[in-house]
Amino acid sequence: MKRLLVTLAAAAALLSGCGSRPAAVPPLAVSQGIAEADAVTAAGPHNDFDVMFLQMMIAHQQQGLQMLRLGEQKGVREEVVDLAGAIDVVEAEEVRTMQRWLQAWKVPQTDITDPAVHAAHGGRPATGPEEIQALRDASGADFETKFLNLLIAHQHNAVELAQQLATTGQNVTVKQLAERVRLSRTQQIKQMLALAAG
Repeated sequence: MKRLLVTLAAAAALLSGCGSRPAAVPPLAVSQGIAEADAVTAAGPHNDFDVMFLQMMIAHQQQGLQMLRLGEQKGVREEVVDLAGAIDVVEAEEVRTMQRWLQAWKVPQTDITDPAVHAAHGGRPATGPEEIQALRDASGADFETKFLNLLIAHQHNAVELAQQLATTGQNVTVKQLAERVRLSRTQQIKQMLALAAG
């Protein structure tokens, strides 16, 4: 519970620093934007930060997909199951898009085998294998508490990565994807904070 309160406080602080955004923006409307992004290439110049962002986000989201699928299988409340399923669809599409862009650039997609290798650039993962295993072992209300706690921290990390690319990236299309990631994860955190409080 102490970890949950610390995580929720950090997420609340993040949201308070994001400025005023329209609350009416549908949290998962970003899926349409991702589908559109998947139809185009990340043409134009790119730099090492663009590459690193895509590689880190692929590793980050593949880890997130493990959690999301547990949420779909083991969630108690319908709202939690539905949210996990909707985020799963969006993030799986994003992973495919980012993999395709790196392939077009002839850059390895799995260069980062240790997610902590770029810790100085915000690459330290929000969750570890032990925490995911604890999630697998949990059930009922305890599972939902752990699930929301871990996913809030995980999406918080994605927001930080996306914010960093805004000032370091070069490729316009990748920066647009990063902004969609920032907005969608921020909205997801708001939803999960409400679910955790309920």
